[in-house]
Amino acid sequence: MTYNLIRYGVKDASIAENRALVAKVFEALDETKPQSVRYLVLELEDGEFVHLVGYDKDSSELTGLDAFKAFGADHSGRRSTPLARSAAKIVGNYRMLAKTDEAVPA
Repeated sequence: MTYNLIRYGVKDASIAENRALVAKVFEALDETKPQSVRYLVLELEDGEFVHLVGYDKDSSELTGLDAFKAFGADHSGRRSTPLARSAAKIVGNYRMLAKTDEAVPA
C-alpha cells in the first residue's frame, strides 16, 4: 500500500467549510466502501489539516468521488499555507488506525 501525508493550513473563515467538505468525503466513503483506500484526516488547533491517504494501485477510488471533487474545487482559496505532500511509511500503529466501529481488544 502506498501512503501520502498531506498538510496545509486553512484560513480562519474557511475552517468550518473545509471541515464540512471533509465530512462529506467520509460520508461518501462510508457509502461506497472502497477496499483499496485508507484515509485519515486530523484538524490541528492552529487551523492546519493533516491527511494520511493510503491506496493499493491508485487513489482514484477516493479522488473520483463527487464529494472529493467538491472538496478540491476551491481548495486553494481556503488554504492559508501551501499544500505540502510527502510519501510516508507507517512504522508503527498502536490502535490508532482501527476502524471506529471495530472492537479493539483492551
